[in-house]
Amino acid sequence: MRIELPDADATRALGERLAASLRAGDLVVLVGDLGAGKTTLTQGIGAGLGVRGQIASPTFIIARAHPSLGDGPDLVHVDAYRIGSLVEVDALDLDASLEDSVTVVEWGEGLVEQLSESWLEVRLERPRGSEGGDDSRVAHVIGHGPRWEGVQP
Repeated sequence: MRIELPDADATRALGERLAASLRAGDLVVLVGDLGAGKTTLTQGIGAGLGVRGQIASPTFIIARAHPSLGDGPDLVHVDAYRIGSLVEVDALDLDASLEDSVTVVEWGEGLVEQLSESWLEVRLERPRGSEGGDDSRVAHVIGHGPRWEGVQP
């Protein structure tokens, strides 16, 4: 699925829409260059899930848990930018919270997919020439594995 996102508000709104399809145990892998909107999308997911705490890039913390304010799943937000190996991913012990939470991993492509037989991939791209104040993005949402067969996120 390809989605045009004219600004940051549209990116957050996409996150909220995706949250309606997410449930405990889901893994979401966000792919995109620096400034592509990965954290902005996660803010929308957090709002849609109704979790506590401000969603900010966990670059230096690496992983941050946001407990649910209701009866929905918690959100675990991970920034794998500084992670360079599968050993380092294992050290985070993400599989311990995976079943009870929605886990969103920025920069996780090629590192975290083995945590689940199914995952949702969201690729965020800035169109060529959009630097210099243009907040437009294009999102490609791709489901992998049996969890996403026949599901339109």
